Amino acid sequence: MWGWRSVSVATLCIALSSAWPAPAAEPVGQAVVIKTEVTGQSGPIEVDTSVHRNERIKTSQSGLGQFLFRDGTKLAVGWGSSVVIDKYVFDDSQSVKKLTIRAAKGTFRWVSGSSNSSAYQILTPAGTIGVRGTAFDFYVGPDGTTAVVLLNGAARFCGPGGCRQLQQRCDCVVAKPNGNMSAARRVDPSIFETLGNERALPFLSGNQRLAGGIGMLGGCNMASVAPERKDRKRPPPPASPVPQRQDPPQKQAEPQKERPTKPDTPHHDKPDKPDKHDGRGRHEHHDQHDDHDYHDQGHHRDRDRDHDKDRDRDGDRNHDRGRNFNRNR
Repeated sequence: MWGWRSVSVATLCIALSSAWPAPAAEPVGQAVVIKTEVTGQSGPIEVDTSVHRNERIKTSQSGLGQFLFRDGTKLAVGWGSSVVIDKYVFDDSQSVKKLTIRAAKGTFRWVSGSSNSSAYQILTPAGTIGVRGTAFDFYVGPDGTTAVVLLNGAARFCGPGGCRQLQQRCDCVVAKPNGNMSAARRVDPSIFETLGNERALPFLSGNQRLAGGIGMLGGCNMASVAPERKDRKRPPPPASPVPQRQDPPQKQAEPQKERPTKPDTPHHDKPDKPDKHDGRGRHEHHDQHDDHDYHDQGHHRDRDRDHDKDRDRDGDRNHDRGRNFNRNR
């Protein structure tokens, strides 16, 4: 009898627990910037939408979400990303005892809040990022390859191949799930070739812009220098027709009209113009004519005078002849 009673009580407890609504997931932060498409567990995420523990956040290929956690930690989720807020243990002193996120793929920027650095942990397929009062960018490729670039503070990356310390600004490490890991060195544009994706680390290259103080970090001389992959030939840009220079239409040469030939006209020397000052030219011209007339008149008078002399000479001869004739008689 007691067995049946125990079974009945257990059945009643199960029925009551299933009928009672499950407690809502604890909100751990909220969205402060949303661009294009960002989704959560219950659908699209908008500005001021709360995010919860164990919630998966996904972005589209052009999406961007910026989130602020209760202790002041900031997380930017770039395009084509997927991340889960894995653990979140909050205490009453406006700090967290444990905040763990699991990044499956994509690109991110992390800025620590007011909690103890040991409280933060970021899990990737290639290893774990330990935070030391830090700001950094990290990228997780489709094959799990992970790159971390330090922007402020210090960080430590540990995987199957060991650990690497990032202590200088712009220090970078690249790790693979099989344990291969590069040495920590300053990041440069060759990182895009190493990762095989020129869209990786878009907050450093400037391909995605962040709002607020979180966007002021970064740089490392990476802006707009993402190189192209050598194994992927970029199609040549379509040749745009070059506008040909058109010369202005040339006017047809008009046939030259033959000019009528003018008859040769005798050339007359124009008399010198009289002097405008005293009119001497005109008076000299009249004087020349007067001199010429006077000279002609004098010439005629001399000729008449000579003729008279000849006539008188002949008369004298005749008179002498007559006188001699009378004498002889």
